[in-house]
Amino acid sequence: MPRLRPDAPFVHDGCTITDSTFGTYTEIGAGSRIAYSEIGDYSYCDRFTDIANASVGRFANIASFVRIGATDHPLDTAACHHFLYRSRDYWDDAQHDEDFLNHRKTRRAVIGHDTWIGHGAMIKPEVTLGHGAVVASGSVVTRNVAAYTIVAGTPARHLRDRQPPEIAERLIALAWWDWSHDVLRMALEDFRSLPAEAFLERYGG
Repeated sequence: MPRLRPDAPFVHDGCTITDSTFGTYTEIGAGSRIAYSEIGDYSYCDRFTDIANASVGRFANIASFVRIGATDHPLDTAACHHFLYRSRDYWDDAQHDEDFLNHRKTRRAVIGHDTWIGHGAMIKPEVTLGHGAVVASGSVVTRNVAAYTIVAGTPARHLRDRQPPEIAERLIALAWWDWSHDVLRMALEDFRSLPAEAFLERYGG
């Protein structure tokens, strides 16, 4: 019996889930916090991942201690502390600044299909990782990352292509991440053994 299921995410102990949705065959590592996010089919995160205000595509590989959509504090006001917008936590007669909190939820990070985010990396709000992109461990991504490229550093910069642009375009057009569970199983050995270009030739990409 497979450990992962199509009808419910595999959520490990100690997780906090707030207003989030999960696709088929998803897994959430121990101690992780997922808030106001969508996690696509087959995507997983390892231990103590923090994902907020994010749309995560299918087959995303998210390592431990990654933070996606790290929220900001106000910088133009006299103070930048929580008491400005989480005011009800401090005074009986004050209300949270719902406009500020709702605005933060709109600043979504978007993680493409078949991406890999290394241990301890951070993806800032309103950043998009293209399909097939890879983020090196410990990187801080402050701007969009092109499809099938590898970025590293603080702030993250282009390191090299994961696939040549022509192969990347063909993989995106093939969109294998939309295949059914049964078709993926049928192609499993080819996924394992064939280089990307040979895989594309076999499957018409």
